[in-house]
Amino acid sequence: MATIHIPESEAIADFGALLDHVRHGEEVVILNGAKSVAVLRSPAPQRRSISESIAMAEAFSGELGYKPVMGPDFAADMEEIVRSRKPADRSAWDEPQD
Repeated sequence: MATIHIPESEAIADFGALLDHVRHGEEVVILNGAKSVAVLRSPAPQRRSISESIAMAEAFSGELGYKPVMGPDFAADMEEIVRSRKPADRSAWDEPQD
């Protein structure tokens, strides 16, 4: 997560711009001189799609020089989730509409 440091006077002048930064996953530290007086960040971690996560892992592997590997416990959990999946019940969609 990127962190932006901004003087209090600028934060007051354009608070909407600060919220845009937060919406894009950045953290904003508001300063009074050299002292931090407030921190703005999203209350929950940003959700990503599987394709975004895969793209991030591939980009990170380029920085590392090797491909990240799924841990054995996580892999076992994922296999269990896939094995225990049940087909979606879409019967309500097939009912005639009046």
